[in-house]
Amino acid sequence: MFSPDVTLALATTALAGLAMPVFALLHGWRGWLQLKHRELAATEPDGTPPSAAARIEIADLKERIRKLEAIAAGVDL
Repeated sequence: MFSPDVTLALATTALAGLAMPVFALLHGWRGWLQLKHRELAATEPDGTPPSAAARIEIADLKERIRKLEAIAAGVDL
């Protein structure tokens, strides 16, 4: 079918063609992770976790959102 030289050239080309998008995606993934690390560092500058009051307030807001979504969907609580 193909000579060994042609087969080797096709395999090398296919591998290079696959490696380029893989490396581009890996680079993008690392950049996204670095961005998320910076966002986390900016929200908590001293590294301490949020206070209990802040967590309770967030949980309360989430519960309110859940109730409003249920009302909007027509579900009776």
